[in-house]
Amino acid sequence: MSAKRKPPTMHQKKEEVNRKAILWVGVSIALLVLVFIILFIVTGS
Repeated sequence: MSAKRKPPTMHQKKEEVNRKAILWVGVSIALLVLVFIILFIVTGS
C-alpha cells in the first residue's frame, strides 16, 4: 500500500482564515464605535 499525500492547500486556507479574521475584527470595531456614538448622543441630549 502506498502512503497517500495530502495536496499542499494549507497555505491558501491560512490566508482565507486571516482575511476572515481581519474582516471580523474590522466589523467588531465599527460596531463598537457606532454603539459609543449612539450612547453619547442619547446621554448628551
